[in-house]
Order: sequence, then structure tokens, then C-alpha cells
Amino acid sequence: MNAKWILSIIIFSFITFAPKQSKACEIEFEVLKGKKEVYSVGDTIIVKVQVKLTHRSCPVKLKKTKFKLNGMKVLKATRWKQLSSMVYVRKLQITITGTKGNKVSINAIRECEKDGGFGSLKLETKSIE
Repeated sequence: MNAKWILSIIIFSFITFAPKQSKACEIEFEVLKGKKEVYSVGDTIIVKVQVKLTHRSCPVKLKKTKFKLNGMKVLKATRWKQLSSMVYVRKLQITITGTKGNKVSINAIRECEKDGGFGSLKLETKSIE
């Protein structure tokens, strides 16, 4: 047999049958109320956070999802609500507190041994100097 042909079969087999790495939990944000192109300090918005679990037996509880805010403050939050077997949502009422520059953000982080997850929402603001 030709060495190139054997090498081609080996590479094809590896690509086809190699274990696929599972991806992280998908975390998405959506502004439901108060959406603008540019936000000002004091603006209040309602944000929906959706987590789609990618592993059937996730060892990390939803309440362990960490939120890191830059130029924002959470005023109220609903409990996590299950939409389907692997999809959960919650709503956050957020006020813009401002930051130097013109970006504020909220990040959601899920840490776990399987792969975790990350999602981010960045908003444009009027710069405060």
C-alpha cells in the first residue's frame, strides 16, 4: 500500500472518531426593558440571563453562577426559572452607576470541572470624567 494513502486513512479516522470536546454552558444576556443605544448614569434596565447547560449532570447549581459588574448595580433579581430540561432563565433589574470611559458590563461565570461557562453584556454609556 501507498504510505500517503495509509496516512490519509489514519488522519481521516482520527478526525471522524476522535472524542469531541464538549463546549461550555452557554450564557446569554438580553435587555428586555429600557434598551437604548447609549445609557446614562441612573438609567434602569431589565435584563434576562439565560443559561443552557451542556452537560446532563452538571455538578454546579445555578445559584453558584457568579455575576461581575462594572459600572452597574443589581437592584432586584428573580429566582432561576426552568424553561426546559437544560435551559434556565432569570431577570435582573439593573441600574447604571457609570464608570470612566464609555463601557459598562455584566459578566456571568460558571466554574466547573467539566468546562464551565461565560457570558457577557456590554453597554455603551455617556462618558463620565
